[in-house]
Amino acid sequence: MGHLPKLIEDLALILIVAAFVVLIFRRIKQPLVLGYIIAGFLVSPNFKIFPSVVDNENIKTLAEIGVIFLLFSLGLEFSFKKLMNVGGSASITAFVEIIFITIAGYFTGKMLGWSTMDSMFLGGMLASSSTTIIIRAFDELGVKTKNFAKTVFGVLVVEDIVVILLMVLLSTIAVTKEFEGTQILYTVAKLLFFLILWFLLGIFLLPTFLKRIKNLVDEEILMILSIGLCLGMVLIATSVGFSAELGAFVMGSIIAETTVAEKIEHTLKSVKDLFGAVFFVSVGMMINYSDMITYAVPILAVTLLTLFGKLFSSALGALISGQPLKQSVQVGMSMAQIGEFAFIVATLGLSLGVISPFLFPVAVGVSAITTFTTPYMIKLSEPLYNWLVKIIPPKYIERINKYSSNIQNIQAENSWQTLLKNYGRILMINGIVIIAIYLLFSKFIIPKINENLESNDIKNIIGNAIPILFILPFLWALMMKRPKSGAYHDLWTKKKYNRGPLLIIEICRIGFGIAILGFFLDRFASTQVSFFITIPVAVIIIVLFNKRINRFYNRLEKRFIRNLNDRTDGNAQSEAVTRLAGNSEIKKNLAAWDVHILELEVNPLANYIGKPLIELQWREKYGINIGYIKRGEKLIHTPERNEVLMPYDKVGIITTDDDFQVFKPIFENFESAEETDANDVKLGKILINHHSPAKNISIRESGIRDKTDGLVVAIRRGEERILNPKSTEILLEDDIIFVVGDRKKIEKLNQEI
Repeated sequence: MGHLPKLIEDLALILIVAAFVVLIFRRIKQPLVLGYIIAGFLVSPNFKIFPSVVDNENIKTLAEIGVIFLLFSLGLEFSFKKLMNVGGSASITAFVEIIFITIAGYFTGKMLGWSTMDSMFLGGMLASSSTTIIIRAFDELGVKTKNFAKTVFGVLVVEDIVVILLMVLLSTIAVTKEFEGTQILYTVAKLLFFLILWFLLGIFLLPTFLKRIKNLVDEEILMILSIGLCLGMVLIATSVGFSAELGAFVMGSIIAETTVAEKIEHTLKSVKDLFGAVFFVSVGMMINYSDMITYAVPILAVTLLTLFGKLFSSALGALISGQPLKQSVQVGMSMAQIGEFAFIVATLGLSLGVISPFLFPVAVGVSAITTFTTPYMIKLSEPLYNWLVKIIPPKYIERINKYSSNIQNIQAENSWQTLLKNYGRILMINGIVIIAIYLLFSKFIIPKINENLESNDIKNIIGNAIPILFILPFLWALMMKRPKSGAYHDLWTKKKYNRGPLLIIEICRIGFGIAILGFFLDRFASTQVSFFITIPVAVIIIVLFNKRINRFYNRLEKRFIRNLNDRTDGNAQSEAVTRLAGNSEIKKNLAAWDVHILELEVNPLANYIGKPLIELQWREKYGINIGYIKRGEKLIHTPERNEVLMPYDKVGIITTDDDFQVFKPIFENFESAEETDANDVKLGKILINHHSPAKNISIRESGIRDKTDGLVVAIRRGEERILNPKSTEILLEDDIIFVVGDRKKIEKLNQEI
């Protein structure tokens, strides 16, 4: 090749400089992201000593591809099930923090004299903390086993999805140049509709397709297919008015529920790293050191807002969610930084041409400062708590602790709550599918039919028959499907006055379904034909073929659930642990005791190997319980007292932070102490009410252990908390029993009691 394209020359310069800079950053144990940004500054025209990149447009294109792969990879690590598993404490903390810091960021920008759009994007840039920086700091400080760390990880999960939504809202506002409440609500509703629809269709179709072709694909084909699916969803997202980043994130989240997710994640890692490096280098190329000096005051102001605003709002959110004061302070001190999403939000604003260029050096400066301060903030969390305890009057400390205890004392769901939640799920899922079918026919199929057919009679027949055929199973489910839980049966049989409201619900469902049917057909065919012929015929078909439609719908539902649980079921055989965020439920339920679950690996040289648990007496000596043992592919729920530990067993330890520090030397040289929860193991609550057969008898006599394959780890009795109760403890009315055991059996016993 006689003449190299400028793109190749630029790529060579970028990658060589980036490699040397990140080697230095790895040596000094600093985040590689900052290294890439500095490398970008070194090869930019703003730094005259080194050769500079020539073809900026091509680099920008590669950077856009980098953002797509970054969001796709984030989706692979995310999964919708992880979001559903995030507990209320982490969700409340995240929303309080995001709302506060976004609004504070906006008003800070206005105080600095920035435009409305600059201020809005500043709020969006501050909304997310850096997962990478936090995990690295937790590893270095050895606090990943602390109870507050689980809240932090749950908050980060919620932040990821909320920032994606913020990006969609910001891009909509930037394009329309309007900030109207109705427009924002419409955008949010549209976004949620497409998110749920894509999730339903993706989980229904994609895992089945991947299973069918698994014998035909290797890593190369899998990489090409996954990239194709990612870019295809990017095209779909942009065609319906959303950003390319959202499309990449959604496809990653859908693939995250399949059994090949880890394989795809591993295969794409090098591709993601390459384009991600180009993206962060392109961020650095936009930095002008003179701008950094010029905007030193805004950088300082936004840094202070990030440090103290995120500290205050995160701690406040944790307190509101019911966390004790100490854990709330620790959560707040951990969240005080911004990370990669700040650059992605700023890139979005620049690509739309709605923000000023100086926002980039501000974002980079704030990110660099808060990256270095994060470890020190986490270290200072306990001293700050101790200082607060000294200066805050004891009566307020007592009120905070009492509030935290009361929040934890949330009663078990009653039958009406369970039933209404199940009805809501049925209406939402089937309603969204029916709306999607309506859009499909109204936008594409019916117009094509009208273009190619001349007879109005044939148009009416087709316009009535084909849409009804497609929506019939989902319309039947919306009108006739009963929730699978036993709540309906309990309400109908136990108290006669429940039957009236239940009948009203069923009548309203049927009426709502008929109204949807009428609206649906009115759009595609003659109103008279629909009213006098199609609707009565459709209702008769639903009644006469109720069982067949039921079987068909159940097949669709089972396939969806099977696809959704494929990865979880596979991991139950190979990993026996759920994702980290699932533990927020445990933190929520037992935060008043600072109790959580850790998974430790048995050292093959440990002196307790082969000894029965009753002989070790860990519960009596150290106050810990063993929730499960994972041995190879075997999962032992709440092991018996004569069970022994073997080399490399994974042991689920239920403990407090303080007890674990004492117990930790027993597991010397253990390799893993991440907060996890076994797939089929749940920490559940059982309420002893006045009807309960377990009232006024001992734990042993109640049979709770046998009925749940579980272990009673705590009892909440009014203001009293009993940790590790004896088997002879008498259960009283209004006691809340905390049990670690088989998930399904606990749920079944809860309904019985």
